[in-house]
Amino acid sequence: MKRSFRIFQLTLLTGIFLISGQAPSAQDPELLRHFDYDQKAPLGIKQIGVQHRGGAAIYDLTYASPKGGVVPAYLVVPKGKGPFAAVIWGHWYWDNSSMRNRRQFLDEAVVLASAGVVSLLPDGPVARPGHVTSKEPLNDQQAVDQIQAIVDMRRGVDLLLARRDVDPKRLAFVGHSYNAVVGAFLSGIDRRFKAFVLMAGPLSDEVDRKSKEYQDYRRKIGPEKFDAFVAKYSWLDQGKYVAHAAPAFVVLQYASQEKFLNPDRAREYEKIVSEPKLFKIYDAPHALNAEARRDRIQFLTEQLKLKPLPAAAIASIPNLYQPPDQ
Repeated sequence: MKRSFRIFQLTLLTGIFLISGQAPSAQDPELLRHFDYDQKAPLGIKQIGVQHRGGAAIYDLTYASPKGGVVPAYLVVPKGKGPFAAVIWGHWYWDNSSMRNRRQFLDEAVVLASAGVVSLLPDGPVARPGHVTSKEPLNDQQAVDQIQAIVDMRRGVDLLLARRDVDPKRLAFVGHSYNAVVGAFLSGIDRRFKAFVLMAGPLSDEVDRKSKEYQDYRRKIGPEKFDAFVAKYSWLDQGKYVAHAAPAFVVLQYASQEKFLNPDRAREYEKIVSEPKLFKIYDAPHALNAEARRDRIQFLTEQLKLKPLPAAAIASIPNLYQPPDQ
């Protein structure tokens, strides 16, 4: 299957677009209730192991998911007492990548620890051991996984803010691809975040439904079946949420070497996102590049009031390998 079609499927399955009508406010309680959970429930943190790198402690742990089971995660903690800024990282789900899990941003998190950042890197439901992906083109499991991914990230915020060494006013989210979509939802749901970096992800079903790929897919599935599924999950449109991210600051990073998430479509996404925001397209594939990494670290440094990092430290972070299309 071509990777461009995989990206197209991702946009469909991580946000079901509304066929007609105006998008309601993301602050509508009827929208937000879909992502409710018990914030007073025990976090259920279990430490599996710890290692030390570059002056930071990397804890391998799990915490309880409000939707059942546990969330595997790395917690990267700097030396000292804080208070530290905090970042939650959401990885991509590139099928044939060895980094389609919480390892993707680990090197970046370790470097940022020296600037005074506590990082949480969770594995989303799709990347967890035992997850079974349905082969049905339209199925409820896709929505269930998406909702759990969002709620588990919110629970991750609870975990971070329960720590005495974390400053609750300096919290950011960085998400790539699938988890850029998760971040788009979070931006309109959870007001504890000060800033977001959303990397190479589909951010509006209203934009996507105009594409030839969507129209072709609708005809392939059958308009009646397709439209019924869309109507059932009309509230799972990330554009309804990221349009109300303010007052959080949103940075959008896109790649020029994309087929479905091409620069023209990225510019249409940018129009949906609330102010304040920054938008940039990089000469890179879906994995993005070192320039994008430098830009997001600079953004986080400014927004979270971090100690500036030496250029050599930032340059030491390995590039994310871009596997070929399957």
